[in-house]
Amino acid sequence: MALLDESRWNDLIFSDGAWGPGRGAGSDVVEPATGEALGRITLATPDDVARAARTAAIAQREWAATPHTQRAAVLRKAAALWTEHAEEITWWNVREVGAVPGMAGFAVHVAEQECYEAASLPSRPYGELVPSEQPRLSMTRRYPAGVVGVISPFNVPIILGIRSVAPALALGNAVLLKPDPRTAVTGGLILARIFQEAGLPDGLLQTLIGGVDVGEAIIADPAVRVISFTGSTRAGQRVGELAGRHLKRAHLELGGNSAMIVLDDADVDAAVGLAAWGSYFHQGQICMTTGRHLVHERIYDDFVQRLADKAAKLPVGDPAREQVALGPVIDATQRDKIHSLVTAGGGRIVTGGEYDRLFYQPTVIADTTPDTPAFASEIFGPVAPVAKFGSLDEAVALATASEYGLALGIVTQDAMRGVALADRIPTGIVHVNDQTVNDEANAPFGGMAASGTGSRFGGAAANIDAFTETRWITVRGQAATYPF
Repeated sequence: MALLDESRWNDLIFSDGAWGPGRGAGSDVVEPATGEALGRITLATPDDVARAARTAAIAQREWAATPHTQRAAVLRKAAALWTEHAEEITWWNVREVGAVPGMAGFAVHVAEQECYEAASLPSRPYGELVPSEQPRLSMTRRYPAGVVGVISPFNVPIILGIRSVAPALALGNAVLLKPDPRTAVTGGLILARIFQEAGLPDGLLQTLIGGVDVGEAIIADPAVRVISFTGSTRAGQRVGELAGRHLKRAHLELGGNSAMIVLDDADVDAAVGLAAWGSYFHQGQICMTTGRHLVHERIYDDFVQRLADKAAKLPVGDPAREQVALGPVIDATQRDKIHSLVTAGGGRIVTGGEYDRLFYQPTVIADTTPDTPAFASEIFGPVAPVAKFGSLDEAVALATASEYGLALGIVTQDAMRGVALADRIPTGIVHVNDQTVNDEANAPFGGMAASGTGSRFGGAAANIDAFTETRWITVRGQAATYPF
């Protein structure tokens, strides 16, 4: 049986059917590879957000009081449904997002694992005893935050939605989910349908598809206590400012311009394989994408030539109809941003630098410096800027010549040398002898500086901290007495 029936899409925009779908304008769901409309949805409005928040707050109180075993059972059922409907979900991910089948399938796998990991959270200890100098029992206890607003982007909509939705629900919260309108199905409707089928009570996960006005309404609504935002650094700054104005906690997972450092002892073929995957996987539309390749001068020329040869042979096309390594970028705005950075000068285009419609050719730009726009900026496209270094100090200087601090890759035959080098470069994630794009549901994930506010997702500790509040409680056997 199909998970999604287009005739019921608008019913999934809100889980409380008593007040129906959004009052906003209609919007087409567009396949970037062809420009074809795959369906049509109704957008939400700020007024819809207010109604959704009220019903979510009511539903959340009962959900928080539900035995932990029942909440865990819903999350386990949701995990199983990702696998059961993997073929259909993968199809949507390929068509709506432009992901190649391998990437689309990986997203489904991660979603399943996120739900299984979240299913372990309700039974975790939710407090601890604290020593006290008074004759009393002193303890801390974790409580659900209440209503959580989750705002997710277009690039990997399933993973970047479920990594907040699953743990927030498991810990007793309700969720208002606002996916990017360009990926409304994979980022919103599929998650809503999965949890509906898993037995999640009405009102606890409400999908609000809309633009900036809807996102701002979620952040400002008094019922929403925590914001989990994934997106660009510029948008994240606005989210953080608005959340601060309303005294909300905001977990911000933002942009990146991650470096991969190839040391002089590295195997060049192995390093090129890592470099190509790190820069070209999912058309470079991943926050962890390898955005800068820093290569020792001894192997620099060989590395550049081999990477260019590999890039030139990678097939680019419609992933729903051809066996390709790269699909389309999401839309013309994103394509034009990529191309403007590639053609801004400051480096030597060795291969690529061209596009057909939304299909951008994998590109290698050699001889870049921190002043090269393609080196200094988050491109979010299939582009590999390469820079040369002669000493470890130079490598550190190049790696830290960025406002971002998300991921770092280091390639060397001396792993401990790589670990020592990583200690000199502040990032939230490090992979020695691997490229920068990695994700596992049980590992903490997050960046520093312009890449966000630290590890907020993954693993029990980070998730519990993100989506609960801590209360101090004391208990005395007799009433305390005071001097007056």
